[in-house]
Amino acid sequence: MEYTHPIPTTLSPEDLLEAFYGCLESSDDGFLVVDRNGNIAYINKAYADYLNRDPRSLLGVPVETVIDTSKMREAAQNPYYEAEHNVIHRASLKQYRDGERHVIVNRSNVSLNGKPVAGVGQVKFVRETLRLSSSLNDIYDELSYYKDELIRLSAERYSFQNILGHSQKILAAKNTALRTLNNDFPVLIQGETGTGKEVFANAIHYAGKRKGKPLIHVNCAAIPSELLESELFGYDAGAFTGASRYGKKGKFELADGGTLFLDEIGDMPLPMQAKLLRVLQQGEVEHVGGTKTIPVDVRIIAATNQNLPLAVKEKRFREDLYYRLNVIPLYLPPLRQRMEDLDDYIDAFLENLNRDNHTAVRITPSARSKLARYQWPGNIRELQNVISRSYAMRKGNIISSVRLFPAGHTFSEGTGGRSLESLMCESEREILREALRRNSGNISRSAEELGIHRVTFYKKMEKLGLSRSGDKKK
Repeated sequence: MEYTHPIPTTLSPEDLLEAFYGCLESSDDGFLVVDRNGNIAYINKAYADYLNRDPRSLLGVPVETVIDTSKMREAAQNPYYEAEHNVIHRASLKQYRDGERHVIVNRSNVSLNGKPVAGVGQVKFVRETLRLSSSLNDIYDELSYYKDELIRLSAERYSFQNILGHSQKILAAKNTALRTLNNDFPVLIQGETGTGKEVFANAIHYAGKRKGKPLIHVNCAAIPSELLESELFGYDAGAFTGASRYGKKGKFELADGGTLFLDEIGDMPLPMQAKLLRVLQQGEVEHVGGTKTIPVDVRIIAATNQNLPLAVKEKRFREDLYYRLNVIPLYLPPLRQRMEDLDDYIDAFLENLNRDNHTAVRITPSARSKLARYQWPGNIRELQNVISRSYAMRKGNIISSVRLFPAGHTFSEGTGGRSLESLMCESEREILREALRRNSGNISRSAEELGIHRVTFYKKMEKLGLSRSGDKKK
């Protein structure tokens, strides 16, 4: 190895030498430097311990008197010595320790202007290497086990068997979804809010051939339009003010090999729709502020509660993107169109509450009857909230009455005439305020603690008029 002076560094020669010394002395590998006369000029603690010698007692000693199989004299004296990497070297009896008969060695000559300066060697002790390899294999096996277990549990949790309902309409939807499992065509799930679009997206992913790869969820309505491009496609360092100096991968890259679930696709701005279409057509993304194209292999599942054909007609949604996404259309009917499934959901929600809280609460026929007469504008999600509220407000172990509060409905008992929306905003404001105070105004940590995206947390702060301190804005 021809040495060129000076060494590129920001340190002084003295500080650089100290840094090298610290690096060598802290290593588990053995390091050895032999001068041009074949004498040991430096040996680190790990190698000296291996030889069961004091390193100071070995300085200036001919290398062969300590390691009789050594090639380091030749490496030190021959400027044309061909560097060796990871060669198996037979240990001498003087090196023999704990039955270790071989070591793994790197050796090379160091020369300056064609004149030999020294020979340098690195020794990897086989037993230690095998121990580390065994430990890594154990960790890998454990990680593989937990990964497989996570996939199994996710597939079990999000299985089609867990999608409730026996009506013809929900069975037809499940049958359509099952036909998507052996292909990678885009799926467009349409249905009202609360009909279970995300549940179906999860089931399709975890029952399909991509189940061992990521499922990445993007709510297109929750991310400000100016941030959506960088969220989806990622960005390079310094791409814009506030960007991480390391850059960031986008959702497409994170979902590579798996599935990208684009929820609320109907709310995506038109300029972003054009960029999304290009990525879907070309199968590659380009970071914001970048020039390199990155190939991605992603299955798209999109969902919306909007009437996309109408949005296309009104020029709010690109026709070409609509056809690109709508290869396999999946329509989820509202609950009011399949009321024969109502009891399935009531029983399941109540069973979960009883199991989690170690109770045996039942619901009366008259309460069921009242639920059956309601139109359920919020669908299954609204039904779950009503059952949870009725469970919490019950007397004893019987739910004999239920309260239905449609969106925008004003009720007076115990509320001072305030609407449900007003009460929920006040409750949400208090939750965000406490999170901000616990985290000293750090929005990212507060959002992570509540399990929501930082952008969503910020938008809620704006909506509720909160400052970083948790106080109301003046």
